[in-house]
Order: sequence, then structure tokens, then C-alpha cells
Amino acid sequence: MDLLEQTKKLCKLYHITPARSKGQNFLIKEEIYDAMAATAGLKPDDTVLEVGPGLGFLTAKLAARAGKVIAVELDDKLAEVLRTGLMSRGVKNVEVINEDILKISNFQFLISKQIPSFNDQLPNKIPNTDYKIVANLPYNITSIFLRKFLEAENKPELMVLMLQKEVAERITAKPGKMSLLSVSVQFYAQAEIMKIVPKDFFWPKPEVDSAIVKISPHPQPLPRSFLAGEGSNIEKEFFRLVKFGFSAKRKMLKNNLAAGFRIDQTEAQEKIKSAGFNEKIRAQELAVEDWLKLFSVFNENVV
Repeated sequence: MDLLEQTKKLCKLYHITPARSKGQNFLIKEEIYDAMAATAGLKPDDTVLEVGPGLGFLTAKLAARAGKVIAVELDDKLAEVLRTGLMSRGVKNVEVINEDILKISNFQFLISKQIPSFNDQLPNKIPNTDYKIVANLPYNITSIFLRKFLEAENKPELMVLMLQKEVAERITAKPGKMSLLSVSVQFYAQAEIMKIVPKDFFWPKPEVDSAIVKISPHPQPLPRSFLAGEGSNIEKEFFRLVKFGFSAKRKMLKNNLAAGFRIDQTEAQEKIKSAGFNEKIRAQELAVEDWLKLFSVFNENVV
């Protein structure tokens, strides 16, 4: 029985109707699950956080390769189906958490090897624990999910995500096609598209193709070496600059920055030129390193 038949059979058995509002389009190609697990480079001592495990086909492959898998599923019925399926197969290194990943503020506990089960009442600080995220992510939470985990104090060492192809291309964009999203991700991590996944590989079939994206966080945020003083709120100030830069599409960078910082266009133009850029440059033409140069001119806290 192929994965499409298994998926339809399970949905019928448990009266599951895939919900578009929850991004429930089930992947039905085993080779793609294998590709995701292989991209993560899992080892027997790895801890994996999986988000949106659905019927558990990827979960089982992760459990066979990693030491521990924490599967966070929002849908009550799917969480119960997943628990039942894993139990019937004798899989013992998976913990299913029936929660909204975006509402778990102390998610560090989910990946602590010292704590056997999730407990919302535990204090918020634990020793750093290495973990990886592998997920066929619900597409409607992509941006906020990336922000949550890339900005976290205890970042994952690696993320392997199934995303909409268009979003994957925005995340991995090069200068000329940069956006607020691509700068936000590339500030914290290196991102690359590993494989395009056609929409025909899902049931129900979505309207767009998908892609497997590998995101490898940097050891520390890039501008630290540019800045003086510990504890300064530099990341917030950096992204304030970037948001101003992308505030109006099609406008030159000097116009957006002048409006955002409430300064004269001539002053904004001179600052851009002093950072080494053409006065007519637009935000989408700048790489993260270029934004750091610009930040050193616009922010007085920079060395």
C-alpha cells in the first residue's frame, strides 16, 4: 500500500478531513521524507523537534535515526492518531505534545534530555541543549515560526523545513531580490534550497509547489563584532533600519530611510554614500553584510 492509500485509509478510519486553515496537505511520497531525514544528518544521540507531524510518516523515519523526537501537533485528533500509531509500532523514543508551538514560551524544555516530559510549570531557564528541527511546517506559520526559533537564546543547530517554494526562494534570495524576510533569516543563518517538491506530491493537492530548505544558524548574530558594549539592544536597532529600508516598494533606499528616521533626504543620501553605496540604490539590492555597513553609519552605538 503506497502512502496515498495509507493516508486516505487513516483519514477515513479516524474521520479526519484535512483542514486548509491548518495547512493540512499530507505529503505522500516516501522519498521526500527520506530526503528530509538525510538532509538533517541525524545521529543516534540527536534530539529532534518536529512541528506538524500529521500522521507520523516523517516522525517514524526521524525516530529510527535520532535518539529522541519531540513531535508537536496542534490538531487534537491528529495528535491522538500519532500516539496510537507510534505505540502500535513499538516506537518508544517519541514524545507527542498536543500544543500550539507558537504559544509555547518555554519550548527549551521540549528538547531537554534530562526532562522526560513536557511541563508548563517548570522555570524558564535550563542549560543549553543541542537540538535540530525537522518539519513539514504548516505554511501559514512560517514567518513567525522562523522568527521564534532564530531569535531564541537556545537556537537549533539546524533546521530542515518543507516550505512553499515561493517562500523558500524569498528566504534564500540574493542581492537584487532581497526582502525583509530574506534579510531577517540570513542575519541569523545560512539558508539553501535542497530540493523542489511538486504540488502533486501532496494530498489534498495544494495550489503551489514546495521546497526542502536547510537553515544553519550562525554561532552568533553577525554584527556582534561591529558593536561596542554588552547588553545593547543592537538587533532591535538593526532591524528597525532594515524595516525602514523596505517600508515602501519601488522607492529608492534614501527616500525610505529619510521617511523612517525623519531626516532630510540629502542627509540620508550622504549617509548611504558614506557607507560605500550608490545614492540611487534600493533595499532589495543589499546583502546582510551591506546592511551592517549601513547600520554602522546610522547607529551611533557602533564602533
